[in-house]
Order: sequence, then C-alpha cells, then structure tokens
Amino acid sequence: MINHPLFAVEPWCLRATDLDLAVLAQTESVFALGNGHIGWRGNLDEGEPHGLPGSYLNGVYELRPLPYAEAGYGYPESGQTMINVTNGKLIRLLVDDEAFDVRYGEVRAHERCLDFRAGLLHRTVDWVSPAGRAVRVSSSRLVSFVQRSVAAVCYEVEPLDGPLRVVVQSELVANEQLPAAEGDPRVAAVLETPLVEREDAAKGARAGLVHTTRQSGLCVAAVMDHVVDGPDDVEVQAESFPHLGRVTVTATLGPGERLRLVKLVAYDWSGSRSVPAVRDQADAALAAARRTGWDGLVAGQRSYLESFWDRADVEVEGDPEIQQAVRFSLFHVLQAGARAEGRAIAAKGLTGPGYDGHCFWDTESFVLPVLTYVAPESVAHSLRWRHSTLPAATERAGRLGLEGAAFPWRTIHGEECSGYWPAGTAAFHVNADIADAVVRYLDATGDGAFERGVGVELLVQTARLWASLGYHDSRGRFRIDGVTGPDEYSAVADNNVYTNLMAQQNLRAAAESASRHPDRARELGTDEEEIARWRAAAEAMVLPYDDELEVHPQADGFTDHETWDFAATTADRYPLLLHFPYFDLYRRQVVKQADLVLALHRRGDAFSAEQKARDFAYYERLTVRDSSLSACTQAVVAAELGHLGLAGDYLAEAALMDLEDLEHNTRDGLHMAALAGSWIALVEGLAVMRDRGGSLSFAPRLPETLTRLAFKISVRGRLIAVEVTAAAATYTLVKGEPMGLTHHGQQVRVSLSHPRTVAIPAASPVLGTPAQPPGREPARRPSRSPIEPDTTTGQEHHGHPSGG
Repeated sequence: MINHPLFAVEPWCLRATDLDLAVLAQTESVFALGNGHIGWRGNLDEGEPHGLPGSYLNGVYELRPLPYAEAGYGYPESGQTMINVTNGKLIRLLVDDEAFDVRYGEVRAHERCLDFRAGLLHRTVDWVSPAGRAVRVSSSRLVSFVQRSVAAVCYEVEPLDGPLRVVVQSELVANEQLPAAEGDPRVAAVLETPLVEREDAAKGARAGLVHTTRQSGLCVAAVMDHVVDGPDDVEVQAESFPHLGRVTVTATLGPGERLRLVKLVAYDWSGSRSVPAVRDQADAALAAARRTGWDGLVAGQRSYLESFWDRADVEVEGDPEIQQAVRFSLFHVLQAGARAEGRAIAAKGLTGPGYDGHCFWDTESFVLPVLTYVAPESVAHSLRWRHSTLPAATERAGRLGLEGAAFPWRTIHGEECSGYWPAGTAAFHVNADIADAVVRYLDATGDGAFERGVGVELLVQTARLWASLGYHDSRGRFRIDGVTGPDEYSAVADNNVYTNLMAQQNLRAAAESASRHPDRARELGTDEEEIARWRAAAEAMVLPYDDELEVHPQADGFTDHETWDFAATTADRYPLLLHFPYFDLYRRQVVKQADLVLALHRRGDAFSAEQKARDFAYYERLTVRDSSLSACTQAVVAAELGHLGLAGDYLAEAALMDLEDLEHNTRDGLHMAALAGSWIALVEGLAVMRDRGGSLSFAPRLPETLTRLAFKISVRGRLIAVEVTAAAATYTLVKGEPMGLTHHGQQVRVSLSHPRTVAIPAASPVLGTPAQPPGREPARRPSRSPIEPDTTTGQEHHGHPSGG
C-alpha cells in the first residue's frame, strides 16, 4: 500500500510495520483520526519529524485575501482557510536527558496500526538512544465518537535493559511552526500565527489555553488533564505560557517497571460566545472525559463502531486489497461526518489542509449518498449545515441578479471562497446537487419532520435559482445558458446536460414538496403560480442531442469541438491543467472528470439503454481522469452496461486513491469523495442498486476478480442485507417491516426470517470494452489466470502483475 513494502494487507486494519520518513506526510494522512468535529493527523507522538502537523476543529478558519490581477463585479473579496489549531497530541520523551527522536540513535522496531473496529491508532517503538539506552514506547490514540469534544492518548514507557531516568513532557502548543507555504506569500503571512492568546492556566496535572483567531474572530479553547501511573517517586508539574501548556512527569524506572500516562484533551470553539463561556465548556467536556476514563472511552469507541459496522460493513472476497480499502474508506468517511453536527464535511475531511479545508459539491454528490444508507443521521446534520448558510447563498444570488439561493462552489462558513469565477460563479449545479441529496435522504428515510423544517426551504430556494437563471426560448424550450458543469476542462457552456437534468429534478422535487406542505410554502412566499412555473420549466427542459453521432453532447456544441491530441500528449504532461492553458482545454473535446457520464448515473431514468451505451463509449475515449471524482462514476456506468472488468478496474482506482497515492497529494489529506466512491462503485456499481421514488432495485453481477460481495443498507426504517455471488443474490430483511424490491426486473418480497435467493440471469452480449485515451487506461486488477474469458460479458479481461 502506498506502493511501499512497509504496509500490510489486512481486512480490519491498516498496519505499517516499519517507518520510512520519505512517506511520512502520506502516512500522517492515512493514519489520521477524527469524528467530524476534531481532526488529528497521524503525526508521531513526539511531534518531530513531521510532514505536516495538523490539529483541526471543524469550522475554525482564518480569513485571507483573494488575489485578482483585475477586479470584477461579483468576485468574492476574501477566502477562508482551515487553520492548524492548538496541538494536543504532543508527548515528548527524554531518556537519561536524551530526546527520543527516530532520526537519532537506533530504531529497532516500529509499528503503527489503525484499527477500524476499535477506532484506535496504536504505535509501538523499540528505540536505543545514542548513548545506548534501550526503551520501548507504546501509545494508543483516539478521537471519541461518543464524547464529541474529547480526544485522548495512552502513553507507556518501559526500559529494556536496565534502569532509566525518564521525563515525559505532555504539551498543548498553539501557533506551532508549519512547513513553508507555497504560492501567495500573503496567504502564508496570514496563516503563520493565526491564534492570539487570551488565557493560559496550569495546575496539578492540568493545563489550558484559550485563543482567538486574528481575522475571523473565532474563540478556541484547548484543555488537558492527565492520569499518571508509575513508580512511587513519580513527580508531576504543570506550567503554562501564552502559546504553550505543559505537564512534565519525571520518574526513574527499574527493570519490569513502566510509566503510564493517560492524556485527556478537550476542545471547544465559538464565533459568538465569550472567552469564559468557551473555556468553561471545554473544561466541562474534560471533566466528563476524566469521569469516563481511558478504559471507558475505549469501550465507548468500540461500542459505537460495532453498531456502525453491523449496519455498514461491506465484505469483498477475491481481492484482499479491495476488502481492506473499502473498510479503510468507510472508516474515514465516518470520521469525516459522524459528529460534524452543524458543520460541513470538507473535501479532505479533517485529515489535512488540502483545498484549504473547503467543502465542495463533492459532499452532496459522493459522500452523502453513502452516508444516507449507512449513517443517515449524519446526512441530516450536513444538510442542516447547508440550510444554516442560506442567508449567504441568497445574498450571493441577489448580487448575481438572481432569485433564490446560489450556494458556493467552495466554502467553510457559507460564503463563496473561489477566486476562479468559471467555477465560483458559473458552477450552479451545486444547487441541484444539494437538492439531490435532500431528495435522496427523504426517499431513504421518510423523515417528514426534516422535510418540513429544512427540506422544503432548501428545495424552494434552489428551484428559484433555476427559474430565474433559465428562460423559455422562442420554441418554448427551457434553456440554462452560460454555466459550468462538473467537468472542469469545460466552462461557461449552454445547456450542460448534467446541469439541466439535475435542475429538472430539483424543480420537480420543489413543486412536489411545496404541494405537500402548503403552509410552509406560504411561509416561504411560494404560491400555485410559482409552482406551476417550476413544473413548466422542468417539462420544457432542453436536453441536447447530436443526431449525426447519436450521442448527447456534454453541452451545446461540445461534439463539434476539435478533439484533443491525445497521441501527442505524453504521460508527464498529465494532469493537463498543470501543463496547458485552460483556453486550450475549454475549446477542445477533452474531459477532466465524469460529467455526461455522471448524468447517466444520477439521472439514468432520462436515457434509454442504447443511449447509455453509446454515450459511455463516446466519453470514455475523451475522459482523462485528472480528478479523483471520476473513477467511481465510470465504474457505476461500466457495471450497469456489462463492462464488468472495466468496472472492477475503476473500483480499484477509487478504492486505492489514497492508499496508493494515485493523485500524488495524499500528503495534504485524504480524498473523501474517492473514499466514498469505493462504496458507490461496489453498491451502486457492481450491485446496480437504484433507489428512486421509493422503488428499490438491484441488478448485481461480479467481475471475474471477485467471488462474493455482501453489504447492508438502511432504507425506510429497514435494514436489508444483500449477498452476491457469480450465480445468485440473496436478500435478507434484518430489521423492519416486509417490503418489495426488484432484482434484474423481477419482483422480490422480503420479510424477517425469510431470505430470498434469486438466480442472476445470464448477461446479454455487450459491445467490446470502450477505449480510453492512450496512456489513461485504469490499471488492471489481477485475474485468477493471465487471460480468462469473461463469460458474463463476452470480454477478455487481461490480468496485470502490478495489481493496480
């Protein structure tokens, strides 16, 4: 994993059996812990060496200037950047006055293990100091799912070859030094020391710091307490300074003795409450953690995860790497959203500073579709956060001369933070993506209270945007001109198919929801005339089609553009955006990420099977996948069309995006959308699960690299288990009332204690596997034999010894 021999393939953990400083930053990301509120990168306990230090609180950001060569009306004036808050992970060790540092002395053994079932990061090191003193250091770290504001470390030291004098320094550090920032020096200046000291205190085994951010004015408190167990002569001392809290533990350890330190850390922050209020809430969380204790926190963590895995686990047989990767992915997606209550789920979660910690449309289009079926309560919280940003979105729409809400392309607090106007202004599809997430959540949960309280308004305000942005042309068709779709190698086009179809769904959903809740509609100023306009726009929506090529152009005129010269583009010139001007990309047929193909996935009801097959083949040869968002969508449509070997290859690309650092930026944090994409590629792809309008259907088939797929989904108060082999699928109702579903077009009714096993019908012949641009084919997964016919599709699937 990470193309490195130090990683082992195991089904329930990620284990590194050695330490390689060359990939330290990447391992800090993959070993990160979080709960959606707190994020701790997997830095070494002693803090140094490090790739990127990282301690984050969801929603804590600093303002920074957005540079423009030339100003323009409607451009955002300032950006928001997630900052590194007070580091509570640090535990430094001195052995006979020599600092424990893996760069010095001798590391005889080093192992780290991220346990997906326990929610703990374990580390064990056998180290010999430069003076020849041998010591074993063991630590376990958690960020609590149960006690949202709490993180903890259990740290143990024991001598290996005689008595030792040890000093342990447990610290809180604010404004810690970060690696030099690349790019705009003004950004680096703003973020170098973002925290201003307000209070510091220390007593006994406790210490605490309170700061405010310089520009955004947020108040952040971090407090720590310790439980120390060791020899009788242990001494404990606490001290504090404006940006440092320290508790020092001193002991002499004889043979067979050990020093055990449990560090409890609590955080709180607010943009409106006073310094004393924020400090007191952090103190209260710390008091609760001390009462729970380390063992109680560990037990609570395991219990929380047992419940999660009982309803969310995905079992994959035939490819151990994919099995490990999908559990790794689900664990990190859970960490990104589990306790994000009232806050966004960022594109990198809380695993690193990539993308400035911003939330994009990735959340609604990739992360929430997974959480809807495995942790729906987190979806409700995420959409409530979007609802809380409506004032900024409606203000933005007004500034652009539009009605309703214009949600931002990228943000932390709710304001648009993109200085790139073709996305920050013209990528209006984010509105429809949010509406799509609302519709999916309501279909899957039937949460009427949520619809009345939040859902109606989100749907109404997004629909108003489309009604004012589009217009009826001279032929009565409803057009949406001058927008940017999901593909970032195209911009400001007319009638982007994905945007139009998702807007159509948005308009229809708003009309239906407003009609179901007429009193709420009246409160929002919606009347029958407005609802009728939404329905008329939806029915008249333009769907471009190229009659000559018999495919849907991504947007008006796209198929008339010159095709990119892929043959002349060498591998070292990808990603294209780093080597060619956007002007060249915008005027040619080249696709960064699934766009029209994403429409085939999310609005498959708008296309015939023949149209899907032709469209997919056409766009495969144009899509270079310079985005981590693409592979899972291509896997879904490939599987639906019977290209099972190709679907399996795209599944692997999504699942291994960070574990093999395929985009070469895992050091900055994990790709939450790609991680979620591994579930999407398996469940919506290979199992062809569709849940539309209360109708649940499956059409599963496996590629020859897999022998079994099993998963569970929560839908409409029920828990359904699905097991797929090459020959049959078994549907089991684990909880809830009997219900009907569809299997390859066949009606199946499931009830408690009565699993239904149904044969998988023989697949219809399909055309040959579509080609990709030269050199941009997905890496092949290994076959059970070098060349083995795929009897379900008529394809040959060629194994590759590299395994992707």
